[in-house]
Amino acid sequence: MKNQIILLVVFIPLLFSCGNKSESKHSEKALNEKSFTNKLDDLFDVLHQNNKFMGNISMSHEGTVIYTKAMGYDDVENKKTSTIATKYRIASITKMFTATLVFKAIEEKKLSINQTIYTYFPAIENANKITISNLLNHRSGIPSFTKDETFFDYRTQYRSREEMLKIIANYKSNFEPDTSNEYSNSNYFLLSQILETIYNLPYEDIIQEKIIKPLGLTNTYSGGKINISNNESYSYSFSDKWTEFPETNLSIALGSGSIVSNPSDLNKFIVALFNEKIVSKEMLDVMTTIKDNHGMGIMPFNHKNKNGFGHGGHIDAFHSISVYIPQEKLAVTISSNAIDYNINSLLTDVLKCYFNEPIELPNFDHVEIAASELEKYVGIYAADKGSGKFTITQENNILYTQLNELPKEPLVYKGNHKFTNEEIGANFIFDPEKNQLGLEQSGVADTYIFTKQ
Repeated sequence: MKNQIILLVVFIPLLFSCGNKSESKHSEKALNEKSFTNKLDDLFDVLHQNNKFMGNISMSHEGTVIYTKAMGYDDVENKKTSTIATKYRIASITKMFTATLVFKAIEEKKLSINQTIYTYFPAIENANKITISNLLNHRSGIPSFTKDETFFDYRTQYRSREEMLKIIANYKSNFEPDTSNEYSNSNYFLLSQILETIYNLPYEDIIQEKIIKPLGLTNTYSGGKINISNNESYSYSFSDKWTEFPETNLSIALGSGSIVSNPSDLNKFIVALFNEKIVSKEMLDVMTTIKDNHGMGIMPFNHKNKNGFGHGGHIDAFHSISVYIPQEKLAVTISSNAIDYNINSLLTDVLKCYFNEPIELPNFDHVEIAASELEKYVGIYAADKGSGKFTITQENNILYTQLNELPKEPLVYKGNHKFTNEEIGANFIFDPEKNQLGLEQSGVADTYIFTKQ
């Protein structure tokens, strides 16, 4: 976590509305479009100026770019400024590419979605029961290698495909295939190896041949060691300054998090995918069938009454998110190499602006809050519905929250009984008179109520 200080950060909301894009008169439309871009500029500028964000955003409507902005540095030490051509490690957004390759292979009759993986990986537990479908939608039961405590011992080192397969094959299943759901990077490493077997090509070449070259994605490829001279970027975490984060060796993340790209290319990819330029509608329908909040290489995303699909990604200190809303023909991708803010909350604010909704422009002023003022919030708050429970504790001038048995997290005071945790994109609103706690989560319309026990 970030350094804990006596002076807490307050985010004072500055409400504003973004431009309405539905006006009929050309002059009004131009004015509103200018307002829309200016408001987004304001949002990203305040984040960047307060050491909350470095990175790139691109938005497209009906395939036409309507907004793009880059800020910060590819290389902080040498002051190499980021541009819209800067490329980022996109982490788990890679899974959308891998899943798309699998569905292309199914269309080419090289795979069946219901075939088991025993032919490819007989040493894996339950290989005679686990199907291609189970790998795609995280219902295999195979543990994720990134959750293994030994992962952090080797993540910066090269691992051959054989070494990674041996690591995964040594795991015991977490559950019987297709009886539950658990996100696992191991699933997508295995899919990359199946693709290499059936095409007799390296994953890097398959993705070039099947997706990148046909779509003209000039800034996208399966990556290696970070190359600043090729417009790639280092990633940074923030304490009292931006500090370079040690890079994961992408041999480990093959198929699950190995791709390097930028927001404009990712928008081109997701627009082409949903316009059936890569796989057929039949395959896309299967890919976007949601079960336990997972599709096949893709996730659902909802903003109010707008339903979309996409994926997020986090590797080292890189964060990315890419979303397409079919009914709006809108694609939004944000990639960051340095962020001290919740990227889901940022995406929500961008969409609020696009849909002409008021948003909160954060103001990072520092104010003191007395320890005695925090005492009234301390306690255990149980959900009115369900089994969730928050334990609120206090250490000096810091209030902490802990959900069930998860690690405790510090909260930042926003005033008027409201606290926030930016990293998880959640607001905690206390009502001391009613002994209640309201939870607001980014992208969720409902407020969940917890009562003090």
